Amino acid sequence: MAVDIKFILNDKPVELQVEAQEILVDTLRERLGLTGTKKACGTGDCGACTVLVDGEAVRSCILLTASVDGKKVLTIEGLGTVENPHPIQQAFVDAGAVQCGYCTPGMVLTAKALLDKCPNPTTEQIKEALAGNLCRCTGYTKIIKAVKAAAKKN
Repeated sequence: MAVDIKFILNDKPVELQVEAQEILVDTLRERLGLTGTKKACGTGDCGACTVLVDGEAVRSCILLTASVDGKKVLTIEGLGTVENPHPIQQAFVDAGAVQCGYCTPGMVLTAKALLDKCPNPTTEQIKEALAGNLCRCTGYTKIIKAVKAAAKKN
């Protein structure tokens, strides 16, 4: 059964008809062409698909698209640009916290949600916030360093 929804995506209104069981990561990638949100585990365990819904970091691979009706969704494409990266994105680059880059969009958005709520987090708060985001390449030392650097820029 299809349902009509309206939401704000990266500061722009979107109106779609979606299937009741349609998953947000599929809607973003396949229907809206926003491939920065990665599709990996499909079970909400790795965090590569993290987006912000009303400022909260959520796993889009386990979230029904219909559930974002009336909400604000932010993907990595809505955060910054190549010419004008968001301070968190720049901090990740400066700290060398990107290697293969697959986890980076989810990490950056999770860091944004944390810094929006806690502008000067401790190392433990950063670790706790990032606990649901897995990185197999860089490890977490440089990622934590990047989040701390971004906090200083805010």
